[in-house]
Amino acid sequence: MSAAMKVAVLGCGVVGSQVVRLIGKQAAELSARIGAPLELAGVAVRRPKRHVDVDPALLTTDPMALVERRDVDLVVEVIGGIEPARSLILAAIACGKSVVTANKALLAEDGATLHAAARAAGVDLYYEASVAGAIPLLRPLRESLAGDHLRRVVGIVNGTTNYILSRMDATGAGFSEALEEATALGYAEADPSADVDGFDAAAKAAILAGLAFHTRVTAADVHREGIADVTAADVASAKAMGSTVKLLAICERVSAPGGDAVSVRVHPAMIPRTHPLAGVNDAFNAVFVEAESAGELMFYGRGAGGPPTASAVLGDLVAVARNRLAGAPGPGESAYADLPIRPMGLTDTSYHISMDVADRAGVLAAVATAFAEHGVSISTLRQEGRGDQATLVMVTHVAPDSALAATVDDLRKLDVVRGVTSVMRVEG
Repeated sequence: MSAAMKVAVLGCGVVGSQVVRLIGKQAAELSARIGAPLELAGVAVRRPKRHVDVDPALLTTDPMALVERRDVDLVVEVIGGIEPARSLILAAIACGKSVVTANKALLAEDGATLHAAARAAGVDLYYEASVAGAIPLLRPLRESLAGDHLRRVVGIVNGTTNYILSRMDATGAGFSEALEEATALGYAEADPSADVDGFDAAAKAAILAGLAFHTRVTAADVHREGIADVTAADVASAKAMGSTVKLLAICERVSAPGGDAVSVRVHPAMIPRTHPLAGVNDAFNAVFVEAESAGELMFYGRGAGGPPTASAVLGDLVAVARNRLAGAPGPGESAYADLPIRPMGLTDTSYHISMDVADRAGVLAAVATAFAEHGVSISTLRQEGRGDQATLVMVTHVAPDSALAATVDDLRKLDVVRGVTSVMRVEG
């Protein structure tokens, strides 16, 4: 067996502590799988006294000195955020060390810089844990499906928002009540904005789209909407039409003038209860992939939490250690397609629209005219109630998002419309 490979772990929070624990607990099995022992060289933390379960001799408050140590072979970054994570990863790569990270925000913002540095240094940059926790997803996209042509990747990639929407669907609760429950159970942070406003899912969508379509995609390229405006009435409307509401990350390769383009968006949407993603509840994640040859594939499992995410980190750690023993890095960034990003306004979708209207002659004609002026046709239409309680509920046919949004704006200006109470996209 080869000499021991030494690992530096940056961060010892929810995920990092589990990585440290598993490296120790599974030492013999990891050695057998890699062909060399795996040993902890050090663990960088901010407050050493808090980490009573870690050998004090391994703890350090100087992460840069740790990654630059000559005896360190591999670096695991689970600090999160942009800085100092970016500087530490780049320093590790410059020293010839392969890196495993779970940092979705950094990869979605500046993945190109990290990939370029790794390629120049001839080392690995692996990040399976950055999307969907324990679910083996990124490596299948990058390697197992490398010979296929992917058309669409649609997923539930944020456990907090999925738990909230699942509870709203199951109990009829409003958003605030479901968020309070998620916070009490530890699914939501004290400041849940990264989750409920869609930032977390948008970063993951950028990573998924980049891998699926061989194009550099950043978080800034992703159209993002959160779930804070989803109401109990929206969820009830979805139920009435045999659907449920999910926060979806949707990555598509679409036809465009001059060639294909990439559309990437995150927003709540109604999907039929017959869709495979409709049954994904609580804090679970799932990603649905449509490929030309492989057909439809589904990846499902726990998308967050210490042990599940640490499992994905350990999987990457075994892979990069094996590559180091073999003397060659694994597959790196593939961005050869360099497809343009399609603006959200040009992306085709359909809307579910609910509005309070005056119950008198001419209402339907006025509403239909507003749709016709923007080239949008109505798929289904129903009226609920009468008099002051009259409500029109409709689902459109597929149309460019800008045309649908303009139609809604005009509906709000009609004298016969007292208010547009709900607008939500329909997918699937």
